[in-house]
Amino acid sequence: MIAFVSGPVAALAPDSAVVEVGGIGIAVQCTPDTLSGLRLGRPAKLATSLVVREDSLTLYGFADDDERQVFELLQTASGVGPRLAQAMLAVHRPDALRRAVATGDEKALIAVPGIGKKGAQKLLLELKDRLGEPLGAPALGAPVTQGWRDQLHAALIGLGYATREADEAVTAVTPQAEAAEGAPQVGHLLKAALQTLNRAR
Repeated sequence: MIAFVSGPVAALAPDSAVVEVGGIGIAVQCTPDTLSGLRLGRPAKLATSLVVREDSLTLYGFADDDERQVFELLQTASGVGPRLAQAMLAVHRPDALRRAVATGDEKALIAVPGIGKKGAQKLLLELKDRLGEPLGAPALGAPVTQGWRDQLHAALIGLGYATREADEAVTAVTPQAEAAEGAPQVGHLLKAALQTLNRAR
């Protein structure tokens, strides 16, 4: 198992990063939140989980070991593959997922693209004794999840755009986000935002 990758960031994309390790570029699938903490040319260390399929080897990267552990635990539930597990972590931080499962919060899980009401109920049952208790309580009045605007803005800054450009791109995709059913999918919004930025250049 590849436990982590460490080295300078060689490339950034909406859903992945390339980390140079010993002269080799390792492609790592990451959530927008994880990508927002990376900078081109700067050293990075990502906890990783290798998913082996008959036709592919995919490395998923995380900001820390806790996020990777939750990613792997989520896949112990029936019907949850690596992509859905990553989507869950793109919408909710590990502690927010623990809290949602501990409190039976269906709405929090339904906010994840690809999870409906029945799926959420099933996941709450299956994950109840697997994720453990939340590690820390949220501050009073603090939202459990980061808003899509903050996630998108941070991801654009992480890709090297100026604050002003990121602000304009977030404004440009706001109508699309507000028209979405349920919680907006940050990955899709990031692609749309990048298209608007490319047109502006």
